[in-house]
Amino acid sequence: MTRTLDNTELQDLIAGLLQPTALMELGVLALCLGLAWIIVRLLRGTPPVDAPIWLGRRGVDGVLFPFLALLLAFGAKLLLANFVKAAVFKLAVPILLSLLLVRLTVRVLSVTYPSSRWMRIIERSISWIAWLAVVLWVTGVLPWLLDAMDEVRWKMGAHVISLRNVVEGGITAGLVMVLALWVAAAIEKRLLRGTGNSSDLSIRMIAANLVRVLLLTIGLLVALSAVGIDLTALSVVGGAIGVGVGFGLQKIAANYVSGFVILAERSLRIGDMVKVDNFDGRITDIRTRYTVIRALNGREAIVPNEMLITQRVENSSLADPRVLLTSTVQVSYGTDVRALQPLIEAAVAQVPRVLADPPPSAQLMAFAADGMDLSINFWILDPENGQGNVRSEVNLALLAVFDAQGVHIPYPQREVRVLASPGVAAAVAEPKSSDSPPP
Repeated sequence: MTRTLDNTELQDLIAGLLQPTALMELGVLALCLGLAWIIVRLLRGTPPVDAPIWLGRRGVDGVLFPFLALLLAFGAKLLLANFVKAAVFKLAVPILLSLLLVRLTVRVLSVTYPSSRWMRIIERSISWIAWLAVVLWVTGVLPWLLDAMDEVRWKMGAHVISLRNVVEGGITAGLVMVLALWVAAAIEKRLLRGTGNSSDLSIRMIAANLVRVLLLTIGLLVALSAVGIDLTALSVVGGAIGVGVGFGLQKIAANYVSGFVILAERSLRIGDMVKVDNFDGRITDIRTRYTVIRALNGREAIVPNEMLITQRVENSSLADPRVLLTSTVQVSYGTDVRALQPLIEAAVAQVPRVLADPPPSAQLMAFAADGMDLSINFWILDPENGQGNVRSEVNLALLAVFDAQGVHIPYPQREVRVLASPGVAAAVAEPKSSDSPPP
């Protein structure tokens, strides 16, 4: 039987709000909200602690404030039930509950997907649905609407499912997935906190990714059960999905498997300087599907993990983070190179970021047309901070040594010969006649 729609509950609520006892309820409710705000303020501290989900950015925009306010308001409603007929709290409790659900969903999704452009649309959609449910509950329309939705039924195999089951299961599934994302984000943040070792960071990334996949899988199974889908039927669906992965999604599956292989083998770690497909840069993040490489000029490349497994990758930081740099200079012939070498090495060793072990070296490499070529080799430990700047400092140090010792860097010299033709040469050799006009 479908419940008939009447406005008795709404009339009772309006009548209760007009009673003198409503002022007392408002005062108690204000006290509950103030107490919740004080607790959040004390927990937030000065400077504020890092709790983006519980405390948000300003304390009151997190999950903790509506949660404490709801607990206090519900407790006050139970205490006042023996003295007055609750009217304000009958309206406040569902509002606070709706606010809690909105804050929980929005904050968790914002932390999990901080750069998503859909977050604003999702936030507004969840807010509208939650507040609409509050209005329907307060006006007494929601029970009638649920009964009407329960009358809409259809059969799926051996099970009969109603529209109410689908809606309630969908809401439950959404909450379960949000809670799974929340727990996964908290565990991932805990695992990745306070580590400076790139090898240790790779192991932590493996654990974080496995925890996220495991929790989302469990959340998905619970969500499907909440919707009313029989999990025993997933064996057939799983086989079909396996075939689809084998054919249509093999590249994506290969990238995910390659991501776990990279993190497990630790052949590539966050912070390594690598060269992939003629792109040089530093690894800033390793995801399960792709790896982010940031060049020294600020450009970033998103490289599929399968490419890092199947193609050649030059890793400058795998076994030794030190990188050899070379600067070439030419001095004029006649320079005492053997006496100049220790002066160059001592000057280069004084340049910041140049390592003392192994020490810099100056070598005579070739005898060129205009002078003698010297190669200055030196090592650095932090190539991610740039190579052109340290090479420039080394060249300036060389220039100072040359100026102090009077060493010249030769200019390019060329000898040009003009060869005349035989006719021109004979005309030049023929003597001039006496009557010829003076030149």
